[in-house]
Amino acid sequence: MQELPADRLEQLVRRAGRGDAVAWRDLVTLFSPRVYALMLARCRDQDLAEEITQAVFVTVAEKLAGYRDLGRFRSWIFQIAMNRLRDEVRRRGRHAKPAGGAEDLDALSGMATLGYGDVSPEALKALPAALSVLSEAERQVVHLRHMAGMSYQAIAELHGEPLGTLLARHHRAMAKLRQALQDSGITLEELQ
Repeated sequence: MQELPADRLEQLVRRAGRGDAVAWRDLVTLFSPRVYALMLARCRDQDLAEEITQAVFVTVAEKLAGYRDLGRFRSWIFQIAMNRLRDEVRRRGRHAKPAGGAEDLDALSGMATLGYGDVSPEALKALPAALSVLSEAERQVVHLRHMAGMSYQAIAELHGEPLGTLLARHHRAMAKLRQALQDSGITLEELQ
């Protein structure tokens, strides 16, 4: 998905906050696939991911008129999503499963619809095992960057970390993924 320039996103958020139905539809169209992909990657349950995605947009709709930190909208919406997931997991009395099992194929196959082009079936099958070598923090950065399509700056803001720390974590995670995939006979480039 094409990244919307910050000034255009701010205009869209302002218009949607004032009740512009077209702007609201555009925000939902722009962010719902990313929120859903992130939730699916994090919880590996399509129904739960869909439910949380809907809840995120209900929350955004309720709070958008009063939202003023326009430069952080991307971080804000994904923070709402992560909070909703945590709350729902807690409410249901179960834990979100980290990526890494065969059941992740549905979540990971969504990568092709998020601008990753044709991903070979072999690469798609090797990815869950490769993701399992990452720490939870590394997996989260990879999901936010590559499933949710967030910028490094937005991820750093979301986690309240310096950009350099986040970039180093992403770099380590990608090196681990690259090695794990190479061990499976797949190159990371086959996923991009």
